[in-house]
Order: sequence, then C-alpha cells, then structure tokens
Amino acid sequence: MTNVIYAIEPDLTADEFIDVLERSTLAARRPVDQPDRIDEMLRNAQIIVTARCEDQLIGISRAISDFRYCTYLSDLAVDLRFQRQGIGKRLIAETHLAAGTETRLILLAAPAAESYYGHIGMTQHHSCWMNHPGTDYSH
Repeated sequence: MTNVIYAIEPDLTADEFIDVLERSTLAARRPVDQPDRIDEMLRNAQIIVTARCEDQLIGISRAISDFRYCTYLSDLAVDLRFQRQGIGKRLIAETHLAAGTETRLILLAAPAAESYYGHIGMTQHHSCWMNHPGTDYSH
C-alpha cells in the first residue's frame, strides 16, 4: 500500500472536497454543483479528517459531534483508485478518536456502501428516521 498521511484539516477547501467527492461514489448524493453550500458544510463541521497520498487528497471523513455522547459521520469518501486498502476504516477510526471514543458514531450508509460498515464492525440500526429538505410539519 502507498504511504497515506492522515490529518485533521479544519481549513480544507471546497474545491478539494468536491474533487475527492467526484473521484469517489459520493458526488451523486452531495450538492457538488453548489460550491458555496459545500464550503458551508465544511465550515460547520467539527471534525474533518483527511487522507493524502503524495499531497493529493484521496479520502475524507466529515463529522458533527457533541464530543460527549454522539458523533454523526456525515461524509466518508475515498477515491475509487484507493478503495479496498483500509483507508475508509482508518478515516473512521481517526474521526472517532478526534470526537472521543466514548461517543457513538452514527451514519447513513450510501446504497453502494451498505455492506461495508458491517464488514468493519459497525452494527446496523433499524429505527433511523429522516426527513427531506422542505418537509412540511404543519399537518
């Protein structure tokens, strides 16, 4: 495996984030055509862990946490050329360390990655609920 450097990068640029999203399978489910929104997603996250190979961003984990009880892992993306090398698992581990290992990691799996999380030791939870932007709660 190539030499991969993991780091906390709170100042990651939207351009780099979009680039790695496009080189993974995650761009189809993120607003990559709205760089300002992507930038706000980065600025409002508490934890951004990156994986770089020869200074190129090849993976990212982006999370929101209270640092005591729960951490929502909102993005996990690894360049397709670097998948199946343990990079995603290491990004998750580094994110959990940054949030505090007493927190519970919570995520919504992308359809193509549903079997991955069980493979690395996470437990599926069957009572997750979500709304979609613009949900009307008035009725």
